[in-house]
Amino acid sequence: MIDPASRGSAALPACAASLLMLTSFGQAGAADCLAERQGEGRVAAVVDARSFRLDDGREIRLASIEREGTDRVSARAALSAIVTGRDVTLHGEDDTPDRYGRQSAFVFVAGSEHSVQGELLRRGEALLSGDISDKNCAAALAAAERAARDAKLGIWAETTAIKNAESPGDILAAMGHFTVVEGRVLSVRQAGAITYLNFGRNWTRDFAATISRRIIPAFENAGLGPKSLENRRIRVRGVVSSRGGPRIELLRVGQIEVLGGN
Repeated sequence: MIDPASRGSAALPACAASLLMLTSFGQAGAADCLAERQGEGRVAAVVDARSFRLDDGREIRLASIEREGTDRVSARAALSAIVTGRDVTLHGEDDTPDRYGRQSAFVFVAGSEHSVQGELLRRGEALLSGDISDKNCAAALAAAERAARDAKLGIWAETTAIKNAESPGDILAAMGHFTVVEGRVLSVRQAGAITYLNFGRNWTRDFAATISRRIIPAFENAGLGPKSLENRRIRVRGVVSSRGGPRIELLRVGQIEVLGGN
């Protein structure tokens, strides 16, 4: 495991390289996530790993990414190195603040051609949340995350970055946090309005992903009907909860990735 202090301090000297990557990654990546413009401003301070405050007082939340684990120092340093003191433009479908007064947006540093979200994903300092409706944008950001994972950067340098579905205790240790879990779906069962993708034989102890009946059609339309996932190796992502064993509720198609082979 990487020492949090070491990784946090390393993020700041990497600022110049990061900004170079922002300006040279390519036009296609920017266009994929360049939704309607929703404002602009200068970044006054970073609040946490996913949000910052503009000099006019608005608080901006980076859309469609999550932070894995509890290493807040490193994650905040990574975002600060990219945006602090910079002029940014905000893009998205809606600029209505959430209940905490934060505006969710895709953010672009002035003069760059790639979103801050994409940069954090490429550096392994964030996880894709799986809630993007635009397919081109989702594909571009998934490719950025995959590149960091293949290169074992940031989060992905840690052997525990992807939890093993066969180790429910390790998954429970991440309760309340956004987590990625990988394993084989051994059975699919329905109980009331909930469908369970069971990754173990003990339904009360082992890991399971759950899907509400009302959103099953969305998964079926995407070729991810629950029964089609039986005996398949998949990767799921979401916030870990516990109902006997560890659970992740699947609310969007983007939270499931079917892996190669059976």
